[in-house]
Amino acid sequence: MNAKPDVRLPAVSVIMPVLNEERHLRGAVQAILAQEYAGEMEVVIALGPSTDRTDEIAAELVAEDPRVHTVPNPTGRTPAALNAAIKASRHPIVVRVDGHGMLSPDYITTAVRLLEETGAQNVGGIMHAEGENDWEHAVAAAMTSRIGVGNAAFHTGGQAGPAETVYLGVFRREALEQQGGYNEEFIRAQDWELNFRIREAGGLIWFSPELKVSYRPRPSVRALAKQYKDYGRWRHVVARYHSGSINLRYLAPPVAVCAIAAGLVVGAALTPWGFVVPGGYLAAIVAGSVPAGKGLSAKARLQIPVALATMHMSWGWGFLTSPKSLARKVIASRRPAVLDTV
Repeated sequence: MNAKPDVRLPAVSVIMPVLNEERHLRGAVQAILAQEYAGEMEVVIALGPSTDRTDEIAAELVAEDPRVHTVPNPTGRTPAALNAAIKASRHPIVVRVDGHGMLSPDYITTAVRLLEETGAQNVGGIMHAEGENDWEHAVAAAMTSRIGVGNAAFHTGGQAGPAETVYLGVFRREALEQQGGYNEEFIRAQDWELNFRIREAGGLIWFSPELKVSYRPRPSVRALAKQYKDYGRWRHVVARYHSGSINLRYLAPPVAVCAIAAGLVVGAALTPWGFVVPGGYLAAIVAGSVPAGKGLSAKARLQIPVALATMHMSWGWGFLTSPKSLARKVIASRRPAVLDTV
């Protein structure tokens, strides 16, 4: 712990939305408190209605270090948690971290430097998926491969430069306050939507591979399917709310779902040639799994195609079945949740 923070460096507030994170919360907070950053720092944990030991662990962390604080988030929704934590924090740099994210030791130091060097309103880096068992290793490999997530730099890496969005993010507080914080209607995709508004206002979003956050994948096929269905569902909401925000990468999964479904119907009802499409997709993900699985156990390698198919099909199905009522609710307000900054 820094007994005497360096006042020449900007003070930093780390905000964490937390719900049922007993497995990773202590490690995530310890990684923050151990940062190689000499400036003043605080951690604000927004506690949702957890059903495990999350609240107990958070209370222990508060008792152990005066830099850690908690605020309630009775809705349990991520954007509401983030806004509550922003309101309760006080420093000019705001770092978003999830309860299962592990910051690399120089993350905050590097992010503060990049904000200064680039003039960006938000900087972020790589979502470095790391598993703890064979299934999670398989999901991590799928999430960091181009066949799994396309050309998303924050998944696969790439050159530093302007970006549409970044993973989590390190913000200038004034950018968050200018935009009124996160839009609390967006249960998912709230990062992408906020970054879109920042860019529309003339702000710069900057990606750098120097920044890395370790991420723990979902522990089961069912949990992964729900995660990616929600991603697809809410990405469609963003497309309805912000015209022109969609690109071909986001359309690939729903197109694949439609093509595979059509191929199965044609193959079963008319001609076996219809099975070429689903067969070709299966062959593609199996082939793509080979380079993605280098260094993994045989069991993990065999599960990579399952992870890929789950991600693609769930995202595509979520996008195709996204209820218009979700978009109508957001469009009716045409504004994000407003932070109380006075």
